[in-house]
Formats: sequence, C-alpha cells, structure tokens
Amino acid sequence: MAAIDAHSSLDMKEPGLWRLMREDVACVFDRDPAARNLFDVLTCYPGIHALAIHRLANAAWRRGLRWPARFLSYLARALTNIDIHPGATIGRRFFIDHGAGVVIGETAEVGDDVTIYHGVTLGGTSWTKGKRHPTLGDGVLVGSGAKILGPITIGANGRVGANSVVTKDVPDGMTVVGIPGRVVRPDTKRQTDTQRRTDTQDRLAAHGIDLDHHLMPDPVGKAIACLIDHINRIEARLEAHAAEDAANLAPLGAIRLDDPPLDGIVCRSCGNLCDQDSCGNHDARNHADHYVI
Repeated sequence: MAAIDAHSSLDMKEPGLWRLMREDVACVFDRDPAARNLFDVLTCYPGIHALAIHRLANAAWRRGLRWPARFLSYLARALTNIDIHPGATIGRRFFIDHGAGVVIGETAEVGDDVTIYHGVTLGGTSWTKGKRHPTLGDGVLVGSGAKILGPITIGANGRVGANSVVTKDVPDGMTVVGIPGRVVRPDTKRQTDTQRRTDTQDRLAAHGIDLDHHLMPDPVGKAIACLIDHINRIEARLEAHAAEDAANLAPLGAIRLDDPPLDGIVCRSCGNLCDQDSCGNHDARNHADHYVI
C-alpha cells in the first residue's frame, strides 16, 4: 500500500485477503447494534458485499489486470449502490454502514478501523493524474452525506459531521462540521460522560466509534447564537436609555409651540421675546429650534 507519513498502519505489510475479509465481517458486530448474527451480516449488509468485491478488484488492479478490476467494481456498484474504485487503498476493519450512495475515488487511502455512513464521497478536485483524493487516518468516522474532497488528510481518530464538506486537512483527533468544514474543539464533557452509555455504546466507544452525530458542535450555530444574544443586550440598553430620556424630558411636556411665549423664551432668529405667529423669521418646519430656555 502507499506510504502515508501520519498513519503507519498503511505502511505495514498487508495481511492475507481471507484474513482481511474475516476482519471486515467481525467489525460489523462491534459497530452496528442491529447486527444479529453472522448469516444476517453475510447476506443483508451491502457494505460487506461491496468491500469483499473491492478486495478482489484491488488485488487484480495491483497485478495490472485493469479491465477485470473495473468490471468487478462495476458489478459491486450495480448490486450495492456503493462505488469504490479498484485503485483505492483501504485498510483493515473498514465498515460501511447502510452504504447507499458511497463513492470512493481511485487515489483515496483509508486507514484501519474507519467507519463511514451512507452518502459519503471521497472525491477529487482535479482532472490531473496523480494523488487527487483524500486520505483518512486510523479510526476516522465520517457521518452520512459528508463530502471530503481533494488530496487532503483527515487525521487519526478524526470525526466528520453529517453533510459536511471538507476541503482542508484536519488534525488528529479533531472534529470538523459545516459547509465549508470547520475544525471545532473537542467536547471534553462528552468524552468523560461514558457512565451514561449503554453496554453496547461502551463497546462502540472502545473501538473509537461515536454515533451521536447530532450532538457534535456547530460553530456556525454558536456564532449566530452569540450575535443574537449581543443584539438582545443592545436592545435592552437602548430601551433603558429611552426610558431615562423620557423621564428627563417629561417636565418639558407642558411647553407647547402653539402657546404664547413665556418669560425666558427667546426667538433664535430675531433675538426677541415673540411667538411663532408674529415672528416672520420662523421656519414653520422647525419651530422647536427657534426657542431656547
């Protein structure tokens, strides 16, 4: 397999094809609570079918049997709706849950113990030959509908939120969500709250799998919430100032522009005591500016 500096598992010597397939089947019971027995997994899991065919197609591809490899890949896509190019490099214990709509490109590289859900695309962003698809490190989880595009690297134990679009590298152990994908801080509270998990969830956590996609942080949502909170505080301060101004201006409410001039009220225009009807210098549009106390 191609060497990847950050992920040593892809540098190790490959196990036998039969062993790879057995591990692929066994990992289903660790990551899917719905898996009941071996017969169900072997007959009803399209991800297992697509991966088994890919193992054969990839072996043929690396031996230069390009057309047979592509034809096997075509059969897998027709049977499972999962499109894995025979040139893609996939590590051990790879699990595709549900699988419909999954696309994995030719130069994609996937480490060990990786889990992806339906609708995931490991796609390219260039028409040039060479490395143009992403690399997933060991233990990566990719939520349903996520798109990981280009020759980027998702670090070991990283998580990609459902429907995210990722076009930049993601460090080890980090979570990326949104469109475009943004790296967010790990949720340490959720990491330490394992006591509330069921026995099955504990088994999944032991394999680095966390299925609670809906609880992943949303940086865009948090930013919008902060802006709304800031606007609410500004509006509250404006209302307080408006009430204070109304209280300060209340004593002036008894003075009306149509009242006769009072002592101490002087016309700005002529400089004399006068009323607005007799002074020819008054601007009828702005009477209030013509009198000062």
